Amino acid sequence: MAATTIDDIRAAIAERKTTATALAADYYARIKKEDPEIGAFLTLCEDRALAQAARVDALAADGNPLPALAGVPIAIKDVMVTNGVRTTAGSKILDNFIPPYDCTAVARLEAAGAVILGKLNCDEFAMGSSTENSAYHVVHNPRDKSRVPGGSSGGSAAAVAADMAVATLGSDTGGSIRQPASFCGVVGLKPTYGRVSRYGLIAFASSLDHIGPFANTVKDAALMLRTIAGRDPMDSTSAEVPVPDYVAELEKPIRGSGEKLKVGVAKEYFGPGLDPEVRSVVEAAIQRLAELGCEVVPVSLPHTEYAVPTYYIVATAEASSNLARFDGVRYGFRAKANTLSEMYRQTRDCGFGMEVKRRIMLGTYALSAGYYDAYYLKAQKVRTLLTRDFDEAFKKVDVIAAPTCPTPAFRLGEKIDDPLAMYLADIYTVTANLAGIPGISIPCGENHEKLPIGLQLFARHFDEATLLRVAHAYERAR
Repeated sequence: MAATTIDDIRAAIAERKTTATALAADYYARIKKEDPEIGAFLTLCEDRALAQAARVDALAADGNPLPALAGVPIAIKDVMVTNGVRTTAGSKILDNFIPPYDCTAVARLEAAGAVILGKLNCDEFAMGSSTENSAYHVVHNPRDKSRVPGGSSGGSAAAVAADMAVATLGSDTGGSIRQPASFCGVVGLKPTYGRVSRYGLIAFASSLDHIGPFANTVKDAALMLRTIAGRDPMDSTSAEVPVPDYVAELEKPIRGSGEKLKVGVAKEYFGPGLDPEVRSVVEAAIQRLAELGCEVVPVSLPHTEYAVPTYYIVATAEASSNLARFDGVRYGFRAKANTLSEMYRQTRDCGFGMEVKRRIMLGTYALSAGYYDAYYLKAQKVRTLLTRDFDEAFKKVDVIAAPTCPTPAFRLGEKIDDPLAMYLADIYTVTANLAGIPGISIPCGENHEKLPIGLQLFARHFDEATLLRVAHAYERAR
């Protein structure tokens, strides 16, 4: 069966054209055929998936109403814990870790009838922009297997692009949903900080981490977000904010009878580092929004130039603190040693990869007594300025449009030995994480090599409804 949207699959099961069990079997056959060349999956959980599919089939056989994601094959980035299913965070230090509980987002998907196929490859502890930092294997971009899929949620984007899952979950700390979505030509949504519970997400940088969906369409992303969003008592940072019906909001017109919806364009996102073909395609997409009835308004985000250094101080400092728990004592890999201190050193030296060690050292330095004020405290102050930039811009506009990435997908190995070049690839995405606002990447065209290019949209805090509405209107017109 060729259905690749949530509505198609749910309707086919409800009308008894297929079964959730048959669908799961089809997707597993596809994974086993296609994934050896792509590397999107780390662990499959067939027993769990088939048991869930059987529950959905029983509902359908009895003629009961089906839940929103009934029978939909979904896969999960391997930084979200899954009860009884190996969860590695792409790291050897968690090679054989079997969690005793489910991440809230995963539990909510299964409660809505989703069939969880397995766990997806990622940069180790979500630290990277290419999924080349996985301790297990690299992920290849399905659109061009010589290129990266983006990171750190490269497996999540690649699985959707290769039709090995209808939708997936990823995490976004500095662009790790939107950048892979752009590189692989799919939809990737980072919600507002606090919109989706982080309970059960293995922490990289706690004030920057977000869980969000990948999908083939904006509507599917809206369905996924509607399912996983909302207050969770297990996560004190999840917000007590009502969750709209995002799918219903999609149908509201962007050309109203009153004042036009305003789309902001910030000159800071169209600087000299932007690939000319990316610029041309994104500018054409913004012009298309104008043709659909939006008013395009120039805005300024003057502190954007400080975003990458600010991000890589805040993120590494929080990573240094969060990853201190991986010490070989309670769970995960433990090196053999003669003394406790030697065991700590050997465990962390053998268990962590080079990029994780680099970020731990950078963060530890930034938090050290002599440098805390000069680095971490100053970065937090600049973060406030970046947030104020967006607040001021959103007084004038409803959404802001920008490129998702400065270039299309780069080749495997091209930047792995140049961390600074890799970090600068995040220039257009880290700002949304620092400010906590929602962002989405949607396909808007290709370059001359047929590599996908993403249009990125930002909206006010907790205004995913407007973000999705504009993205849906553009997608439908395109």
